[in-house]
Amino acid sequence: MNQCTAVALLPPPDHLVALSPAGHRPEAGHVLCELGGDHDGQHAAMLWDEGGRPGSAVWVRWKGSGIAQLTPLPWCPAHDPRNEACGLFAAHPSAHSWRITDPTDEAITLLLARQHPYLFPEYRDEAGS
Repeated sequence: MNQCTAVALLPPPDHLVALSPAGHRPEAGHVLCELGGDHDGQHAAMLWDEGGRPGSAVWVRWKGSGIAQLTPLPWCPAHDPRNEACGLFAAHPSAHSWRITDPTDEAITLLLARQHPYLFPEYRDEAGS
């Protein structure tokens, strides 16, 4: 499943603006939804994790072009067959992270696999090598 393509623009926090030197206002930044493309409701992107403790990951959530909200969320407890943890929050509304593909990242990897097949043995058939 492909990753959702929703993007939100986050303005810099007020305290960061207040601390910035005159004439050097911090710029807004974009975040890309990390959920699978089939989700409904709010979009989500993880901003930072404060040490892996329950509820320590801070996510930004938004709906449509509405206001984005920062919220701490616990990690999803699911693991894949290789015991790799899901990289999304608990009770997320889409597939687990290991089933979500970023199409841009996949396209870049395939291009690199064509140019350097010895570095990407798992892509040999797709890269035409």
